[in-house]
Amino acid sequence: MTPAQAGAFARCGVIKRDCIVDGDTLYVGGTKLRVADIDTPEISEPKCASKEALGECATERLIELVNAGPFEISGWQARDEDQYGRKLRVLIRDGRSLGDILVSEGLARTWTGRREPWC
Repeated sequence: MTPAQAGAFARCGVIKRDCIVDGDTLYVGGTKLRVADIDTPEISEPKCASKEALGECATERLIELVNAGPFEISGWQARDEDQYGRKLRVLIRDGRSLGDILVSEGLARTWTGRREPWC
């Protein structure tokens, strides 16, 4: 596991370093990570208003969670990257997955290995 500093994460802009893309994608130290244990609605090109609203809430909550204190970044099962080249990782604080927190709050689903519709 790799430790990560909290407190400096915001939405990604032009510079892609320590920023949040959406509810399950972020950059840490310039490396693009996919939060591997969850799925959240995409906020780019949403298919319906409810998906867009939930995706925005998940994105804002992920920003809060990663900025709440140091967390660890752990590998994901047997895969290192997804088909888009994002590193598959789990974010952990005090032994609990930050993804599990998003799931418990209704902002994400546990990743089952395939995308499911949000609309």
